[in-house]
Amino acid sequence: MNDFDDCAIGILERFGLDVPVIVYDREKVIAKLMERDGMTHEEAEEFYYFNQVGAWVGEGTPAFLIKLETK
Repeated sequence: MNDFDDCAIGILERFGLDVPVIVYDREKVIAKLMERDGMTHEEAEEFYYFNQVGAWVGEGTPAFLIKLETK
């Protein structure tokens, strides 16, 4: 994703996945949308789900990580 390099947190490799894909931190992406584009949290989440999670750009379509809370 253009202009989201600072939100990338790794590369995903998996059996059956022909090419590795970049993994982005979901919360960092949403925070960037809020800061960069002046969106509210709700607007940024809606944009994220529709335009980023919902986009298919071929085999290299990125993945998004939702971190689990650890106790």
